[in-house]
Amino acid sequence: MNRAQLELLSQEELIEIVLSQSAAMKHEDILAVYEAGPEAVIKLINTLTATIFEQSEQITALQERVKALEEQLNKNSRNSNKPPSTDFLKPQDRRQKSGKQVGGQKGHPGHTLKMVDNPDHTIVHRVSRCNKCDRSLEEIPAAGYERRQVFDLPPVEVEIAEHRAESRLCPHCGYLNKAAFPEGIQQPVQYGSRLKAIAVYLSQYQLLPYERTSELFADLFGHQLSQATLVNANEDCYEILEPVEEKIKQQVIASPVAHFDETGMRINGKGEWLHVASTETLTCYAAHSKRGQEATKAMGILPEFQGTAIHDSWKSYFKYDCDHALCNAHHLRELTGILEQDKQEWPREMIDLLLEIKKAVDKRRAIAKLDPAQIEIFEARYDHIIEKGVAENPSPISGGQSGKRGRKKQSKAKNLLDRLKKYRRETLAFMYDFSVPFDNNQAERDIRMVKVQQKISGTFRSTQGADIFCRIRGYISTIRKNSLSVIDAI
Repeated sequence: MNRAQLELLSQEELIEIVLSQSAAMKHEDILAVYEAGPEAVIKLINTLTATIFEQSEQITALQERVKALEEQLNKNSRNSNKPPSTDFLKPQDRRQKSGKQVGGQKGHPGHTLKMVDNPDHTIVHRVSRCNKCDRSLEEIPAAGYERRQVFDLPPVEVEIAEHRAESRLCPHCGYLNKAAFPEGIQQPVQYGSRLKAIAVYLSQYQLLPYERTSELFADLFGHQLSQATLVNANEDCYEILEPVEEKIKQQVIASPVAHFDETGMRINGKGEWLHVASTETLTCYAAHSKRGQEATKAMGILPEFQGTAIHDSWKSYFKYDCDHALCNAHHLRELTGILEQDKQEWPREMIDLLLEIKKAVDKRRAIAKLDPAQIEIFEARYDHIIEKGVAENPSPISGGQSGKRGRKKQSKAKNLLDRLKKYRRETLAFMYDFSVPFDNNQAERDIRMVKVQQKISGTFRSTQGADIFCRIRGYISTIRKNSLSVIDAI
């Protein structure tokens, strides 16, 4: 019972509560107050009333804290934005079972080894003597062959190529002419581009630390690279890719739909942010100390973007003059969390509605639009669910705990309802425009390996190291999205 509720009680009810609170007092103490007269009784009542007010507020605060801790404890990757790696027990998958057996389905091309017509090497195992009579068969021609093929890797060693630029003296004028070395060959002794490309690939894409990359070269290729060589290879690649990164940015800006997201990262022991802007064929990363508009401006994509930006409703995104679409995977997780924690019914109805609309969109994807009447029905159901949710989660009254000013903090359910109501068109953008995806999973997939890198290495030692990683990783991601060879591209 809080202060507002206590103030609504009648004098008789309040006295009854006070007397119940004074039950712990000894009989002689109560009698002594009574004999002291009305003023002593009033003072006792006032003291006990103040105690009740204080205890009520403490109870309310503790109840809210217990609820917050229970919500935090019950969070997992299915009902919040926590990654699956933090789940203590694997949560139930939201996807419905297809009923298909595990493994490749009928019609799947498969990747089983098959014999080739022209092997690289043919090794003939001859029969020299008869296993029965032990006579020589050296001069007898083979009656046939049984074939077996082995797919294996040959030993790989570092190949050393020496380039010699000859000099020739002209007999007519006496000028000494020297041949030019090929482009890129500048030092007396240096590593080739393919070896450095593999080093960059292992450290920036496979996320091997420098020490392990050096060990791998020694184990596989019989040549150990120094960590300084690996650092230099990454720095060279970073410099070369500067104009390429700018082209990727311009193509993202020109795209009709793009995904945006951000995640925490540690640079030199400090918490900073990695931002991503991507499409199905392009990826661009940027590291920045800030999360909001300052970082977005420095990245230079969203301020010029005029298509549909898909994101998770972070408020700084809405400051840009483009179309917006919200990630419904985030909504489904939040709705699931409210459903499990608060036991309200409207989240289940909203989950079912969003998935039903997605199913209808997928079914009509060939036509690329829904019937207007069907859209109106979906919109009406959406509005009805919001109204139902608002009725269950009214705005909090003014005045929170004692000593605190302003409005009481809204519940997570009310915050989500306000967002779904305010951004209905952005939430249902996938229903109006079939080129807009249902969720922001593209950006989340693009950002996932950055979290893996943080788990392996823990932190970037410098801002330059983070910038190198972002540029090279974005380039490699773009290459893979376009089904090109990463090593050749580097």
